[in-house]
Amino acid sequence: MSETVKTGRKISPRLILMTDIPTNPLDFTLSLAWEDIPDHVRARAKMAVLDTLGVAIGGAPTRLSTIIRDHVAETYGGPFPMLLDGRSASLPGMALALGMTIDALDGHDGYNPAKGHIGAPMLPAALAFGMQTGVSGPDFLTAIVLGYEFGGRAAEAQHGTVPDYHTSGSWGAVTAAAVGARLTGMDREGLRHALGIAEYHGPRSQMMRCITYPTMLKDAAGWGAMTGVSAVQMAQRGFTGAPAVTVEQAPEHWADLGERWITMEQYYKPFPVCRWAQGPMEAVLQLRVAHNLTSDQVEWIEVTTFRESVELAMRTPQNTEEAQYSTSYPTAVAMVRGTLDPGDIADDGLTDPEVLRLSQGLVMQESDFANTHFPHKRYARAALVLRDGQRVETDYLEPCWSPDSQPSDAELRAKFHALAVPQVGSDRAKAIEDAIDRLDHQPLSELTRHLVQPISRDTI
Repeated sequence: MSETVKTGRKISPRLILMTDIPTNPLDFTLSLAWEDIPDHVRARAKMAVLDTLGVAIGGAPTRLSTIIRDHVAETYGGPFPMLLDGRSASLPGMALALGMTIDALDGHDGYNPAKGHIGAPMLPAALAFGMQTGVSGPDFLTAIVLGYEFGGRAAEAQHGTVPDYHTSGSWGAVTAAAVGARLTGMDREGLRHALGIAEYHGPRSQMMRCITYPTMLKDAAGWGAMTGVSAVQMAQRGFTGAPAVTVEQAPEHWADLGERWITMEQYYKPFPVCRWAQGPMEAVLQLRVAHNLTSDQVEWIEVTTFRESVELAMRTPQNTEEAQYSTSYPTAVAMVRGTLDPGDIADDGLTDPEVLRLSQGLVMQESDFANTHFPHKRYARAALVLRDGQRVETDYLEPCWSPDSQPSDAELRAKFHALAVPQVGSDRAKAIEDAIDRLDHQPLSELTRHLVQPISRDTI
């Protein structure tokens, strides 16, 4: 795209393109201020940080997190503390470890139109660069809001430009780069290159492969975070990147920046399993309570829902990843125990014969109605066929804590403590919660000093 001006000198493609791009995404990234953000969005940003850190703390004891943190300590050395571990790493390594630790438990927030999760690849980049630059709490929280606003739109833009359904790490890499560029004070040209590098090198991994074959690959949140952090560092050194298609060639997805707050449109998970399984779980829990049933009264469970949920087909999971990427198994746990916590999907917690009976016998049916409304709505219904011949069933419903039925702050705080206290003790969990509550009046370091210690029940 080079052109020759009157002097005969060629202008680089980079300079030509700089004059052609839409201003909104880049300018919004660099100019958003804490004072521009409505109070309710500020408050929800704090709760999003609390929720995601709770999931990270809960995920730290998993085999996945242990393996990736050992890998980072061995391969990505550097001077920065690896959160929840105590060893040091480079900034990209630190982001990789935390992103995959968040992904390990699959209890983090998500955005329905993205069919994925903004916070999981974005928060590690925000913490990495926030710690490196020593930012204030308000500047950090502004970057968090930016991340949700940027990430939701980048995800929708990517889904609109490619045929495959990619993992959150793919567009999450671009989001992590935007947040990192903001926190490091990068100028507009540098931001543009960082976004282009991140999009080009982001993990374009096909999500349905991980649904069909659940493994520790998960949603690529760690690789997206690492790629975004690396892209910022490369751009800082002068490395150039092709323009990010999702940002520069999809203006319809960016027009409402600053008017519509995607931060307020996240769903939250009451249970640490795939969101697609949580509608059937909610339906079974409602039937269990409404009819005062116990699992021994149930002959089998029938679930009707959208195609992607039906494809979560692991009826007899052998490890925590297979248990998290299952519809039948978590639904059976919900019927047997009336809830589900991390121990129910742990590698050594998958042998309950009653759970396995109901999981192996669960009947899954695909629904045109649910398919039509996916991904914006995650409809499911359930029926219980009882041993006495009765049949009880729900209508279609959505999972708990959906965007239009958000959890209260008290519910998210209770979830955080349920995940964090068994790993770090009540004193440290409360200190993390209090530090997040005060972030708009103190530096980020008042939070991160509680996160750099390894997982331990010791009080601080």
